Amino acid sequence: MEGIVKKYQQKFKKIKEEMNRWDELQSRLISQFKNASSIIERLQILQDAKHYGNLNSIGGIEAAVLRKQMESLQTILLSMQKTLEEFRGIVLSLEKFHRDGKQLVRGGSNQLTVKQLQQRVGLKPTLADCLDGLMILWDMHNSEYVVLEV
Repeated sequence: MEGIVKKYQQKFKKIKEEMNRWDELQSRLISQFKNASSIIERLQILQDAKHYGNLNSIGGIEAAVLRKQMESLQTILLSMQKTLEEFRGIVLSLEKFHRDGKQLVRGGSNQLTVKQLQQRVGLKPTLADCLDGLMILWDMHNSEYVVLEV
């Protein structure tokens, strides 16, 4: 029983690392979104020749600036797509942790009873609590990922 609890502790340590990574990705995505929004807001202004003043004497300045902004926007959008793929990787990882956690208590010749799942080992949570926690973590992050993807 204590061996299973130790395996769960290892899983939750890995999950904590994944959740820290999730937080980093959220910060990155917000920054990418702000940068993309700024470029989109500037596009209409950049198309108006009166905003270039003396630079209008340089041939093709409008088109060059606009092209550079569009290239930057495309780069940011590609980065956002990669960030979303990393979110998906974390969701899949959390799903695997949950699946493995269920298998840990169901599998093998020493299948645990309901009483054993509810049994506490010292101050540690019960195995049932661990399974429920894994499911909640996966569900919470999966729901947030689905919203991000839309």
